[in-house]
Amino acid sequence: MLLATVDGASAGLARHFSAAMARLGPFGTPPHLAAAVSGGADSTALALLTRDWAARNQGSLLALIVDHGLRPESGAEAALTATRLAARGIDCKIINLSGLAGPGVQAKARAARYAALAQAALAQGRLHLLLGHHQADQAETVAMRARRGPGGAEGIAAWAARGNVLLLRPLLDVPPAALRAYLAAQSMEWVEDPSNQNLRFERVRIRFEGTGVQPASAAARQEREQEAARFLARHAALRPEGFALLDAPVAPAAALAALLRVIGGNVYAPDQPATAALAARLRPATLAGVRILAAGRLGPGWLLAREPAALAPPVAARRGVLWDGRFTLEAEPPPGQSLGALSDEVKNHKKYNNLPSVVLRTMAALRAADGTLSFPAPVLFTPPSPAAPHPFFSAGQ
Repeated sequence: MLLATVDGASAGLARHFSAAMARLGPFGTPPHLAAAVSGGADSTALALLTRDWAARNQGSLLALIVDHGLRPESGAEAALTATRLAARGIDCKIINLSGLAGPGVQAKARAARYAALAQAALAQGRLHLLLGHHQADQAETVAMRARRGPGGAEGIAAWAARGNVLLLRPLLDVPPAALRAYLAAQSMEWVEDPSNQNLRFERVRIRFEGTGVQPASAAARQEREQEAARFLARHAALRPEGFALLDAPVAPAAALAALLRVIGGNVYAPDQPATAALAARLRPATLAGVRILAAGRLGPGWLLAREPAALAPPVAARRGVLWDGRFTLEAEPPPGQSLGALSDEVKNHKKYNNLPSVVLRTMAALRAADGTLSFPAPVLFTPPSPAAPHPFFSAGQ
């Protein structure tokens, strides 16, 4: 279906893109979208395709260009990309990152990039952030995950929530050659990142090895996610104090994994075999930074609460800071305060909302330099969102 030659590439790919967007919508009327654009061929093609799609729907596009500052030339490349996109009628914003160095730099850069992109998109009132991952990225991701053990060979999701922004990947079944052919047809240039040839990075090694591992079908993944969403809508309640209640003796593994991610404040899914074993028979356990125990006075079923021993250390308090991957400080506190767990001070707040100690001690509190405590802190429970459809959020929040 996809064209891999210059002739007809623009029209054919545009139709395919429109079909993908129809599956990922709705987007509101008119649609105002953001797209992450590195300046490489894939994201540049995404920007042009999204610009045209948005224009046909009386909407708009904002291109977000992240300069990680990892190479001396990265700033000039970001500026060049912004100039090229502006010449094609695309509004741009450059986001500058710093302090990314040392071991695991790619993982650090990825986490910082996603956080900055989501924040910038939301600040501009754009709830949908498009990413340029394509067919080859999908195959490489599957191969990388397959190496991590049984059950890991699953690909990138076409959409996922990140905080209050939806990440959309409309190009997952498009070969990179088709994107380059499309750019050639558009007479559009792009930037080549030399790190894409650096064999120090696992993804690059996978690319050159060509493992041929195929992901689970998109239909199968979608069915699992829908099953998880239906289950969570019926059986789960997510509370703003940072815990969940689950009124079932068993659960779909995908549903339990989503809850563990949210309560544990984790970006990535927990260990699949361990999650599957626990989902088949829910029982008292600790997994992925989450305690599972009988709900007791909170009702029938199970309580999922943050594991106190796994809590993040306190952070300097400022408006918008995220603590423990779960709580965002909504107000600007007085200078010199920190945001962290209530912890042992739970003894002074035992009656708060009739909550058990295991929940209270993991909630966020503000501390002044003299030890004065403010509880509950003015925070919003905003953990990483699960890769499950919307009914989960309506059920829990």
